[in-house]
Amino acid sequence: MMIMKNISRRRMIQFSVLSGLAGALGVNNGIAKALALMPTPDETEGPFYPAKDQQDKDADLTQIKGHTAVAQGRHIIVSGRVQDVAGSAIASAAIEIWQADANGRYRHPRDPNPAKADENFQGWAVIHSDENGLFRFKTVTPGAYPASGTWIRPPHIHFKIAKPGYRALTTQMYFPDDKLNNSDLLLSAKSPAERTAMTARLIAQQGNLPVYEYNIVLDLFRK
Repeated sequence: MMIMKNISRRRMIQFSVLSGLAGALGVNNGIAKALALMPTPDETEGPFYPAKDQQDKDADLTQIKGHTAVAQGRHIIVSGRVQDVAGSAIASAAIEIWQADANGRYRHPRDPNPAKADENFQGWAVIHSDENGLFRFKTVTPGAYPASGTWIRPPHIHFKIAKPGYRALTTQMYFPDDKLNNSDLLLSAKSPAERTAMTARLIAQQGNLPVYEYNIVLDLFRK
């Protein structure tokens, strides 16, 4: 774990140095942007990765097939692009998404949170990026929940992304300006650049749905 963390930090420093050199040398913005892309930081899978398969794993987590009611909480859209470190789109990347419901409960048999689980929240999705690397899903803002007696985890969404030829990535997306972000033990252990890369941006309002952007950068698989 420590070795991988050190590698991640070294790569982040390398990309930062390349970006600075590009700017100092007057390299055009497109090249500078490509050089500045660092792989999205890894994060722990956590204990609540889905324990059993389910029929409905589509891109709308607010509605379970066969249920008439929808999920509780604030419904949102999350969209983004899967790309490589050069800024090129990665098509057909497999993206797994799982998260707590609006009450802070996972659809997992070993979640000890005493909050009532939302029976109408799908909790898990498996989608793919399109030919332009784009993905989009509808969900709810996840609730915060206690990880220990003194640690409350901020709202976050888990991602696991895989594509042949690229290093598999497990990470977590955080929400901007949440007061619990600053005290989170996992997020606060990241560098400022890593925290920025792991935090979504509120970019639009689609009707009554906030739209968050969360882009993912995969590194090439290296033997």
